[in-house]
Amino acid sequence: MQLVNKILVLDDDKLVTSSLKSLFSLEGLTDTVYFNSPDEALNYLQNNSRDVIISDFMMPQMNGIEFLSQAKKLYPNASMILLTGYADKENAIKAINEVGLYKYIEKPWDNDELIINIKNAFERSRLIVSLEEKNAQLEKYSNHLEDLVKEKTSDVVEANERLSAIINNCADGIIILSTDGKICSVNPACESLFGLSEEIMLSKNVKDLFISEDVQWSTILEEKEEKLLREIEVVNAVNGNKIPVEISCAYIPPRLNEVNGKYVLVIRNVNFQKEMEHLREDFIATLTHDLRTPSVAAIQTLEYFLNGKLGELNEKQKMLLQTMKKSNEDMLGLVNTLLEVYKYEAGRLKLVKTAFPFENLLNECVEQVMPIANSKSQNIIKSFKNLDIANIVADRNELRRVIINLLGNAIKYTQNEGTIEVKAEIDGDDLRFSVKDNGEGIYKKDIPKLFKRFSQGTQEKRSISTGLGLYLSKQIIDAHGGKIWLESDKGKGSEFFFVLLNAVISKKEETLWQV
Repeated sequence: MQLVNKILVLDDDKLVTSSLKSLFSLEGLTDTVYFNSPDEALNYLQNNSRDVIISDFMMPQMNGIEFLSQAKKLYPNASMILLTGYADKENAIKAINEVGLYKYIEKPWDNDELIINIKNAFERSRLIVSLEEKNAQLEKYSNHLEDLVKEKTSDVVEANERLSAIINNCADGIIILSTDGKICSVNPACESLFGLSEEIMLSKNVKDLFISEDVQWSTILEEKEEKLLREIEVVNAVNGNKIPVEISCAYIPPRLNEVNGKYVLVIRNVNFQKEMEHLREDFIATLTHDLRTPSVAAIQTLEYFLNGKLGELNEKQKMLLQTMKKSNEDMLGLVNTLLEVYKYEAGRLKLVKTAFPFENLLNECVEQVMPIANSKSQNIIKSFKNLDIANIVADRNELRRVIINLLGNAIKYTQNEGTIEVKAEIDGDDLRFSVKDNGEGIYKKDIPKLFKRFSQGTQEKRSISTGLGLYLSKQIIDAHGGKIWLESDKGKGSEFFFVLLNAVISKKEETLWQV
């Protein structure tokens, strides 16, 4: 509602209304109506609004308080001013409280003071109208906000119900942890997995629930990172069965009213996958074992032909049979490697340790690969230190397999006329060995892939081999309680190392071992 300074003046004395009309005209208050009768003024107000209404107090038909009271009912926001004599002052003050008048002005009034009061009355009316508009907007916004809150609350409730349904019906176990490892909540699948009720699980700490040699929960709960944890078992309290599981661990930051965050663990039963993996490995082991007999038979038959037992062969026939024999020997080597890998993974291969001079084994291995190195005009440099002061205790045949594999790789990836360095030393109770080539090397980020099963895992493929050689070498060194690793960078060659800890035996102890 916009105010335009509308005034109504009521006084039964025409001289007063005429005087006010002249004054208001000079002040620019032109939108003013003047009445000498209260009834006429009220009739006018029935259809016309006014911002300021001025009335005399003493009038024959109706006094000013009665008139202003009725005008107030028509226009509550209008500012009411009462003109009164000195004798009517007490009645005027009483009317201010009863009727809600804005002001009373005593006769005779000061014109400047009257104009100031009228202008202040306009400002009051504007403020009242503006306040009512703001209140109306606020009420509208409040109603809208209430509806919006109801809508959002409904969405949150629906989302929580949906999330609860997902958690409660999830096949995987779900645990919410505090940062100190205390169980905060679990889902039904978790109760079934552990064979424990939620009440019992809430009294436990996470470290009491899982069996693992490698997982350190105190470290995990400090790092606040997403992790996938493997090789973990849980024990079902009902039947006592051990169940292999994998755990996805994620950190949940604290909310505004919280100090510490939480962790959510998603626990997956991988017993079925483990069983399938064992069945697959048993199948591969059986298949490769059965392949050995025909491979050996084929090699022996070809050898029989090559020895001339069935007559003389020409050069082309010999070359063809030699190629066939070499292919069968390669296949037999692959079969044997697959079997060795399976035996190590299944824990069925036992090391046969003896005490022997490591230098002799190294020289034998170098002599075995020397023809291949000579074919590429490569130079093999040996650097041995302290190997003659003591023997080592290890499985000689398995260690030979590792050394031959590392030497073979070095020869394969070193350019013609390149150099290969073979280093070995006895350092206290430990044996240290390394093979360095000056090939192209590999990217550092690809190094961890090389020791994985069936990995040819470099960014630029290095070979078309099965990727079992280094994997089997790692299994053998690990079985000896040692460590094997690679240092390399693209364009700078590669150097493979292995260390056998506490493998050195003194002369006094050698009599306890069969050499």
